[in-house]
Amino acid sequence: MKIFVCVKQVPGVSEIKIDPKTNTLVREGVESVINPNDRNAIELALTLKEKHGAEVLVLSMGPPQAEEILRESIAMGADKGFLLTDRAFAGADTLATSYTLSLAIKKILKESDPEEKYLVICGAQAIDGDTGQVPPELAEELGIPQIAYVLSIELNEDKIVAERKFRAVEIVVIETKLPALISVLNDINKPRYPSMAGILKAHDNSKITYYNAQDLNADEAKIGLNGSSTEVWKIFAPERKGNRVILRGTLEEIVQQLCQNLKDDKIL
Repeated sequence: MKIFVCVKQVPGVSEIKIDPKTNTLVREGVESVINPNDRNAIELALTLKEKHGAEVLVLSMGPPQAEEILRESIAMGADKGFLLTDRAFAGADTLATSYTLSLAIKKILKESDPEEKYLVICGAQAIDGDTGQVPPELAEELGIPQIAYVLSIELNEDKIVAERKFRAVEIVVIETKLPALISVLNDINKPRYPSMAGILKAHDNSKITYYNAQDLNADEAKIGLNGSSTEVWKIFAPERKGNRVILRGTLEEIVQQLCQNLKDDKIL
């Protein structure tokens, strides 16, 4: 069985900077990390591997420096990493990204065992785009069922049973057969730290495979900017408005002041 984990490299800062001329993220001098929610996806894959035996393959689409997060994933315990990197992939929206990831997964399966059962695990969303669109779009490209916002999962031979968060306080239990795709929330587990042995293993170059558009036999009309159905007109960091207000007094006095302030601001 194969478990594919899709990860994304994101800026490791709480406040991003935007280039006003290009409307793109400023990445120079900014530390890049694994998207936090994707760490939960990796941890789940490793837990399933330990319980049931599976090969954990981590995929990412991005510039060459995204190799760093693949090596970190291998240091955590993943078996191999696949980096989809090509200038033709640049500017991809979620639809083009999902198409490209699907090509890589299909290629890997075709070159090993097309009939082998597999599971795709994604983080529910990335902190830079925050759309949550890639997991369902990737499932559609692969033609497999998907379960979103997963809080727990049980794997039993060729099927999975997942608890999915639904609305604020409701939990839905869903069962489906493999192959399938799930996207997980950060409440599902606590990601492990890489071990020393894992770090040494991660620097074995044979563990990373690179794919460009030609390797994937990608349709140029479906990748990068050409394959993107959405267009970003403007990106900006909202200006902070208002000043902080510190309320002092007894608990009752503070509550009264807070309520009055909310009324004055027409929030209540």
